[in-house]
Amino acid sequence: DLVGLLASLIPTPRCHFLLTAYTPLTLFEGDSAGLSQVRKTSVMDVMRRLLQPQNVMVSVPLKQGCYMSILKMIQGEVDPTQVHKALLRIRERQLASFITWGPASIQVALSKRSPYLPVSNRVSGLLMANHTSIHALFARTSAQFDKLRKRNAFLDNYKKQPMFQESLDEFDDSRNVVQDLIEEYQAAEKDDYVQWASSNA
Repeated sequence: DLVGLLASLIPTPRCHFLLTAYTPLTLFEGDSAGLSQVRKTSVMDVMRRLLQPQNVMVSVPLKQGCYMSILKMIQGEVDPTQVHKALLRIRERQLASFITWGPASIQVALSKRSPYLPVSNRVSGLLMANHTSIHALFARTSAQFDKLRKRNAFLDNYKKQPMFQESLDEFDDSRNVVQDLIEEYQAAEKDDYVQWASSNA
């Protein structure tokens, strides 16, 4: 059940922004369709590469912050014992750091490969994770917004709409919501997050 899998990735209602990663990436053009630059696609390699920053589809500093939860979907010829060994190796090498205030786990879902898609790799993987460093993305977006808002740039089209004719307070309210979200993710990195959340509820 996809809803059940995703629900476990969101420990608190406001921290519901997920990172994604995929490996191996393949080409779908010309003579090299379905080929990948990655040659080794064992279960361990795929599960390890999913945690590497170069495979993550969002530009955030993964070395800062920690994971709240991880879901890996592994597709292809997979033996569950290989998955168990890979999880033990990830834990031994401490490839992922987790929050201290809640249960931390790496969930793995196995799926069969589609018979209709040409692929050269035996195993591929998709990662969905809740990581506290996503606040860096919101901070970058907020900084860019602040520069534009300070100059009132690109607001002419909005002022023509009935909703914004009186004032542009909606923009400022939205900016405050994003700032609260940044502070929530920053607080989630600390050990006393539960006390912080109860005092800011």
